[in-house]
Amino acid sequence: MKKISIIIFLVFSSSSILADAIVHQFKSPSFSGIATSSHYLTVDEQEKTRRDEIAEDIESALKDAEREADNTTLAKFLRNLESRVYSQLSRDIAESLFDSNKGGTGGSIVLEGSTITFVNDGINITLTVIDEDGTTTEIVIPVGIFGICSEDCGI
Repeated sequence: MKKISIIIFLVFSSSSILADAIVHQFKSPSFSGIATSSHYLTVDEQEKTRRDEIAEDIESALKDAEREADNTTLAKFLRNLESRVYSQLSRDIAESLFDSNKGGTGGSIVLEGSTITFVNDGINITLTVIDEDGTTTEIVIPVGIFGICSEDCGI
């Protein structure tokens, strides 16, 4: 009985068995060559995105550190002091320009590499600024016009 059941089983199972050749294929496009270019482009895009994120993170951290350094009490104090010194300096220069007793007929000052000179000839005040790179700016202010007057104009 046992032999008969084995034979019946083999008869029925043998007819439904189909075989195919085993074919090995790589799943990675780097090995198979199928869709290789799009695979490389995807990998390259991922690498570029990551490099950009790292660069942005570094830049953001540097800006944060710079902001922190600019917002210290000492930095605020120094900015305020510098502003007041420049304000007083510009006020003194303006007084010298229009007051021939204080400033005379001309003068010169070097400020952070730029040379500022003025000449007061009684008719015009000529202010010349020469930058570090040699760029020259000249401003001519007529004396006695628009309420600007040196002490020589008699008003």
